[in-house]
Amino acid sequence: MNRLDSKARTAVISALVEGCSIRSTVRMTGVSKKCVMRLLVEAGAVASKFQDQMFRNLTCQRVQVDEMWAFIGAKQKNVTPALEAKGHAGDIWLWVAIDADTKIVPCWMLGGRNWQTAQTFIKDLKGRLANRVQLTSDGLRWYLHAVNLHFQDDVDYAMLQKIYGGSADESGGGVRYSPAQCIGCKRKPMIGDPDPDHISTSFAERQNLSVRMNIRRYTRLTNAFSRKIENHAAAVALYYFSYNFVKIHRTLRTSPAMAAGVVDRLMEVSDLVAMLEADERGLERAA
Repeated sequence: MNRLDSKARTAVISALVEGCSIRSTVRMTGVSKKCVMRLLVEAGAVASKFQDQMFRNLTCQRVQVDEMWAFIGAKQKNVTPALEAKGHAGDIWLWVAIDADTKIVPCWMLGGRNWQTAQTFIKDLKGRLANRVQLTSDGLRWYLHAVNLHFQDDVDYAMLQKIYGGSADESGGGVRYSPAQCIGCKRKPMIGDPDPDHISTSFAERQNLSVRMNIRRYTRLTNAFSRKIENHAAAVALYYFSYNFVKIHRTLRTSPAMAAGVVDRLMEVSDLVAMLEADERGLERAA
């Protein structure tokens, strides 16, 4: 079977993690759409596996969690039986945790905005931490039950509940696209003794903006949404590999993974390609 060489693979993955669409990546690299899609899924699997292995026994101090909406195939209200028959279709939520100090994203999860996903996500987060942390979430009620179940008393946990007023445009012209006006916040200590000065979800919300700017599938009001959950998950895994290991955080002046002590050097997309090729050689030997 013909395969792309390392240079071509690096060019394709670099374009994808910079927020380029599949078609624009095809035009820039000259690689066929079928090859780009296959490489996306294969590299995404390797990136996800690598981060799962690396993000263990983390010494985070202040962790923020949040969730962000997208959809697969169609918005939930427009899902047809034909779309459902092809696999997952409709709303999909990205659950993300971020360390407020090192800005590392130790875990994320795709699923519904429900109790099952909340408890699985919080369980995964707990399993990656080596010490007690201060945890902040929004007011979603399932967080409290999940944190109680998996952290029990070994956490300082608080909820930050925003209070919204009218729309950004009181005339009604901007109601559809503009968020409601935030007129205040309620900080609610829930478990332990969280520091009031650090009850915040600002870094998690800023990370949501980065996701929408750097993953083409999260760009609003376009036709760039995912058609398959597998491709969506691969794109998210590639983005977080680039965010955690490759890109230099502007305020940290290093990558989040280096700031957290997970790695001792700035990685490159070519490192991911090397891991992918090593996996392929291992599969060939096993066969």
